[in-house]
Formats: sequence, C-alpha cells, structure tokens
Amino acid sequence: MQIATIINAEHKIHPGINCRSKTRGSENKRKKAHADETPWTCLNETTVVLLSLSAILLAGFLLTRLTKIAKLPNVTGYILAGVLIGPHVLNLIPNQMVENMCFISDIALAFIAFGVGRFFKREAFRETGAGVFIITLAESLLAGVLVTLLMCYAFRLDWSFSLLLGAIATATAPASLMVTIRQYRARGNFVNLLLQVIALDDAVCLAAFSLAAAFVSASFGNGLSAAEIGMPLLFNLVALVLGFVSGLVLSRLMTPKRSEDNRLIVTIALLLGIAGLCAAVDISPLLSCMLFGTTYINLTKDSDLYKQVERFTPPVLSLFFVVSGMNLDLSAFNTLGVIGVAYFVVRIVGKYAGSYLGCTLVGAPENIRRYLGLALVPQAGVAIGLAFLGKRILPPDAGNMLLTIILASSVLYELIGPSSAKLALILSESIKTESAPAATASLLRSGR
Repeated sequence: MQIATIINAEHKIHPGINCRSKTRGSENKRKKAHADETPWTCLNETTVVLLSLSAILLAGFLLTRLTKIAKLPNVTGYILAGVLIGPHVLNLIPNQMVENMCFISDIALAFIAFGVGRFFKREAFRETGAGVFIITLAESLLAGVLVTLLMCYAFRLDWSFSLLLGAIATATAPASLMVTIRQYRARGNFVNLLLQVIALDDAVCLAAFSLAAAFVSASFGNGLSAAEIGMPLLFNLVALVLGFVSGLVLSRLMTPKRSEDNRLIVTIALLLGIAGLCAAVDISPLLSCMLFGTTYINLTKDSDLYKQVERFTPPVLSLFFVVSGMNLDLSAFNTLGVIGVAYFVVRIVGKYAGSYLGCTLVGAPENIRRYLGLALVPQAGVAIGLAFLGKRILPPDAGNMLLTIILASSVLYELIGPSSAKLALILSESIKTESAPAATASLLRSGR
C-alpha cells in the first residue's frame, strides 16, 4: 500500500473508525446484519438515501438548537447529532449509507478551504511577513518535541514509537475551526493570523512525519522506499499547482457581464474538479483549494464571490460534521489509558506554549499571544491517516498502541475543539456580538 493512500486522509477517514481485524467471520456477519437493521431496511434505495439525508440534516439542526442554549458552537451540535443517530447509539442511518458518504468530506473541505483562501491577501501577508511561518513552526514542532520526549523518557517507550507519535502531534484539524469562525462572524487580526497558521500547519505535519517515517523505516528495514515516503509531498505540490492554475482560469472567466448564477456554477465546477483529482491520488483538497481561493482574491479583489459560495455551503457542512459524528467510535475511550491521556494533555500544552513562544518572537499583540494556542486544539483526519501508516511501520504491538491513542484522543479533540476555538475568539475580542466577560462566563457555565 502506498503511503499516498493513507497520508493526508482528512477527507477519507474520520475520528474513531473501528479498525479491529476481522477474525471471526460468522460473528462479524451477524453483527453487521444487526447494525444494518434500521427503520428503513424494507424501503427501496432511493427512498433510503433521501430520507437518510433528511434525517441527518434535521438531526443536526435540532441538536444545534440545544447547543445554542448552552452557548456552544454549531459544530459541537452537529457532531453530537451524528453520535446520537449513528451506529453506536440509535442506529437510525444504514451503515452502507454512512460508508458511501465519504465524498461529502471532499466537497465540504474544498468549500471551506476556498473560503479561507481569501484571508491570504497580499496586504495580510505584508502585515504578518515571515512571522506566520515562525509561529507555525513553533507551535507545531514544540508540540511534537514535547510528545516525543514524554513518551521516550517519562514512559520509557521506544524512540521510534515516540518519534512517530510526536510527528503526528504536530497536526491540527482545520475544518471545525473554520466553521466556528464563520458561525460567529469572527473578524480581525487574530482570525487572519489564525487561519494562516492553520493553513500552513498541515504542510509542516506532512514534512515532519515524512522525515520521521524515513528514519524509523530505515532503522527497522521494513522496505518502505524513498518514493513511497516522498510521493505524498509530490502529489501535494502538483495539487498546489492545480489550485494556482484554477485561480488564474477563474479570474479570466469572471467577466463583469457574468451572471451571479453562472459565477456560482463555474466556481463550484472548479472546486469539485480539484476535489475529484485530489481524491484520485488520495490527498486532501485543503491546500489546493486554499491556493485556488488565494490566487483568485489576489488577482480580482472580488470578495462578493466568496459570499455567494458561503450562502451555498451550510447544508454541505452540516452533512460533513454529522457524518463525522456517526463515524466516532465511542468504545475507543475504553482503551485510551494513561499514555493516551498524557498525549492528549501534552499536545495541547505544546500547541499553546509553542504558539505563545512564536508570537513572542515575532512581537505579536498580547491578545494573539495569549489566546492563539486555544484555537489549535482540534485534531482528526490527517492524524488518523498518519497513524495508520505508523502502524504499518512499527512492530505490531507498538503500531496498535499508536493507532489506539490517536483514535481515542481524536474523539476528545473533536468534541472540545470547537468550544476551545470559540473561547479563543471571545477572549481575543474577535467576536463582536457580545462582551468578552459575559460570553466567557456563559461558556464556562455550560461546562466547557
């Protein structure tokens, strides 16, 4: 299996997917048959698809009414709705339906990334300069180094396991953060810098893990070639070129006479095309679509197009997060253990301390320096994809432990991440709709 088929897998693998080997064929068949028994088993395929989509959207909407009362972000409600209607609780949606909705992730991430691209204007980079790169390296690498040292010296684990887990710790999941920013209409220098850091974070993670995998693989002599390790980097570079070219093409197609309907049609067509080509080589469309959006905004200054796309995407984003919730395996909590809890805590400490250090080095304002790390908590698909690769590289016991730690911690990160991001936005005064002290108090009263 090529490394390219499992690395950068945010659009393919969701937190907590059950990856236990199928050793008991008949028992697994009975369990699967039971899991597929839903209220709609006797209906035809078209009816099942339409009613499932309706149920998913309605469940997401209803749960956000409750999370709104608790002053929690919508993303939390969507994920909880998925857990509730998913196979581990009410089992309302057929398993086959859930498994066949991976393409929703591709589409949602493409739309999210395109919207983030508008924050990469030349003017914004003139303000941040090289500082954004320093901050990104500091928050990513300090988290990785702390996790590596903790595993190696505190728990006396093998250095190869520690190195791979540390490399995975550098990853941050951008999707829930981006949607939370959009929900609360957060604006300002804090948000601009945060989005730039998040965009660069995946690139740092990919490079760090590729280097760690190369060293560990060489030490075990398990046959991973340089081509296998470097292929994802090459694919991502090609995807970046594709995003840049798409931005050029879109800027030429968007003439003053182009109607709003056709502007939206052309934009979505290009986004789906990018997502499809990225899926063909099993990489995330995030970086490519971000550069697509960045190229277009810098060539045209046309911010109205992004507002049009935003009005189109809420149902897609709701589907994405509810389906992610349905894929959460709650049984992963049972195997988290002391090492998993330590990883969960130390990664957050590393992200916060690293962002604080980086902001201090570049002279960032106090509100950015103190609160940027709170927004870097989420971790999901990219980390899980890398954990699957790490399992292949390491000996069986160490590989299984690595995967279990990442799966279980990802469930927690995705549940608390949106609330942590909201708290960061409030404290940094990026949300203008309510005073920071009052909003913070309401968030703390809700139990977050």
